[in-house]
Amino acid sequence: MTSSQDHKKVGVAPIVLSIDAMGGDLGPEAVVSGMSRSAKANPDIHFLVHGPKGKLTKLIERKKALAGRCEIRDASGIVSMEDKPSHIMRHGQDTSMWAAVEAVRDKEATVAVSCGNTGALMALSMIRLRKLPGVNRPAIAILWPSRNPQGFNVMLDVGADVRADAQDLLQYALMGVSYARNGLDLDRPRVGLLNVGTEEHKGKAELKEAHELIGRMADKAQFEFVGFVEGGDIPGEACDVIVTDGFTGNVALKTGEGTASLIGDRLKEAFAYSPLSRLASLLALTSLRRLKQKIDPRRVNGGVFLGLNGTVVKSHGAADATGVAAAIQLAVQLAQSGFSERLAARLASITENASESDQQTNTDEESPK
Repeated sequence: MTSSQDHKKVGVAPIVLSIDAMGGDLGPEAVVSGMSRSAKANPDIHFLVHGPKGKLTKLIERKKALAGRCEIRDASGIVSMEDKPSHIMRHGQDTSMWAAVEAVRDKEATVAVSCGNTGALMALSMIRLRKLPGVNRPAIAILWPSRNPQGFNVMLDVGADVRADAQDLLQYALMGVSYARNGLDLDRPRVGLLNVGTEEHKGKAELKEAHELIGRMADKAQFEFVGFVEGGDIPGEACDVIVTDGFTGNVALKTGEGTASLIGDRLKEAFAYSPLSRLASLLALTSLRRLKQKIDPRRVNGGVFLGLNGTVVKSHGAADATGVAAAIQLAVQLAQSGFSERLAARLASITENASESDQQTNTDEESPK
């Protein structure tokens, strides 16, 4: 009996992903090619694909791996990178992005994946999926290559909201811990709060307050708080989860991407400098390929929107088939782990415990001495 037959026998339903086929810079061709690669690697996934039906039908029919595994939902509108989120909220009901998020809201799919406009996607996700109870500001979490044994660190927020007070940073820490458990298989993740120095007296008032709040919650939420960390610790081994506001996180992310691109360009220039350096590049070809795979941003493509009643994965807008496949693979892993339900349950439990603790503290303070 085949593996798929075994799944049918025990009643395991396939994972259904909702794909915005029209959001990326490279068009639906790259998205469909990425879906095809993912379908080959994951025989138990199906797709709801949103976009112009005629165009998508032709593209999907060319991919044997997608045969019988796609349902195309016709959507004529496209969200461009220049569109303002407010405009899409008022006039975007006919877009592929809206339809992709709506399928998660209606429980037709477990995770939505889009390469489109980040601001519009977050606004749609917040309005259509709603925030989880107790969450003030959702966050975008990414996996950052690191020296840790798992190979990556979780960092959030990287651009969902430029503001964050102490309570928001605490919620980011809790959501990041849940992501690290389900995405990196870490039982007790280590959390660091990004600052301009590791000394406790440094930083803004909200960072110092967040330091205290996160530290108090560590035992209840079963994670280790290592305190303040610096920018150099983002790819390091001091912690597994880096917590920061969206402004700082997005600047760090774009700086990292730009630096990686610069290093790649400089290596190419160095190895093309002379006949001897070109020979050296041939001798080091295997090592260079291994290095390229480790730092290739396409292979860790995908930011996860955390704090919503449903899971949304944001792929890089310029993602090619390799990048789209990586984002879909991340979506598959989160769906398989029941990530959205686990995150909601953990936040609810911690919020309840924190409320009871506050009530007890108030009672103690009001009791006569």
